[in-house]
Amino acid sequence: MSTHSSLRDCFLVAMPNLQDPHFARSVTYIFEHSKEGAMGIVVNLPLTITLQNIFDSMKIESESEVFRQTPVLAGGPVQPERGFILHPNLPPQSGPSPWQSTLVLNSFLSITTSKDILEAIAAGKGPEKMLIALGYAGWEANQLEEEIKQNSWLHTKATPDILFNTPYHARWQKTLDQMGITLGSLSKDIGHA
Repeated sequence: MSTHSSLRDCFLVAMPNLQDPHFARSVTYIFEHSKEGAMGIVVNLPLTITLQNIFDSMKIESESEVFRQTPVLAGGPVQPERGFILHPNLPPQSGPSPWQSTLVLNSFLSITTSKDILEAIAAGKGPEKMLIALGYAGWEANQLEEEIKQNSWLHTKATPDILFNTPYHARWQKTLDQMGITLGSLSKDIGHA
């Protein structure tokens, strides 16, 4: 796949006819897309567990009540026991990432998968904004492209505003709004000329 057709740093927006319970009305941030396949994190489907539940299960001490209210997202059906934290990049003057396993994804976003970021969050020293997800969405070579052809997904450039400033329940609709799409204009049928 050539670089210009990669959906890396895009949102995949589920069409209304997509009924898979892992993806119905979902917005998925695609952080990897190549000829080998694609990987992403669903960013709008909270689980019933909170960040405090994660801390408790990992025996991480935290005092803040806010963590009892911080939802953990269902990032996707692949490896649901694996945690991912999406967060804004650290300012350049702060040096390299203080966490063991951080991948800078683009000019505004990183993903960290190591326990040390959770310890920093619990101590009040983590990123100010973040999304915590369990699991990820994965597609084999050409699978995502086929699903797009089958009218399962729309796609658009990802924005920090939707990731970090929009409530979870509003992300699907806001992404459609930013694309200029209304629900009434979406067809369940695949168009052919």
